[in-house]
Amino acid sequence: MNHSQPAYGLWVLVVLNSAIFIMFAFSFFKPATARDWRTFGAFAAFIVALFVEMYGFPLTIYLMSGWLQTKYPNLDILSHDAGHLWATLLGEKGDPHFGVLHIASYIFLGYGFYLLSTAWNVLYHAQRNHALAMTGPYARIRHPQYVAFVLILLGFLLQWPTLLTLLMFPILLLMYGRLAITEEAEMRAQFGEEFDRYALKTPRFFPRRR
Repeated sequence: MNHSQPAYGLWVLVVLNSAIFIMFAFSFFKPATARDWRTFGAFAAFIVALFVEMYGFPLTIYLMSGWLQTKYPNLDILSHDAGHLWATLLGEKGDPHFGVLHIASYIFLGYGFYLLSTAWNVLYHAQRNHALAMTGPYARIRHPQYVAFVLILLGFLLQWPTLLTLLMFPILLLMYGRLAITEEAEMRAQFGEEFDRYALKTPRFFPRRR
């Protein structure tokens, strides 16, 4: 096997990719409160953990190397393609970057960043006017920004699953769920019956079918 082109130990790519995605999300989310920073910080930790394994040190591949070499004896576990574990486990042939899951990941990522952007625009104007955000994506669900973060995380998991990010994902789901409930308590205290009427007709995370 030829490893003249290293797939790992590329720490410049780790820093560069982490910075790009974190700053891209920051430009849409613009955290202001302590709760916002907790939300964004957890997302940033996930991104760093992802790219460390994607380009730095493949911890998941290392821990699974014995099983992978037994199950897939022809697999070059030090190649970049081997890191796309879903493609390997599902028996996909060819370049994993053109596989169904990889294409689906781009859809999740694209829509996640789009939802994050549009939700922030509505929330920003609502906060400036001391009003309840109820238009745009907030007309369909009460917490589109948290849903956007989850879609982005899912997109990355479809591309490059790791043991650490798979462990972090349910923890982040619980965290965002608790933050949503805390946020609703604050909105109820601030807007009273107006929020109750809004919450009654608008689901928390999953939009109703029209």
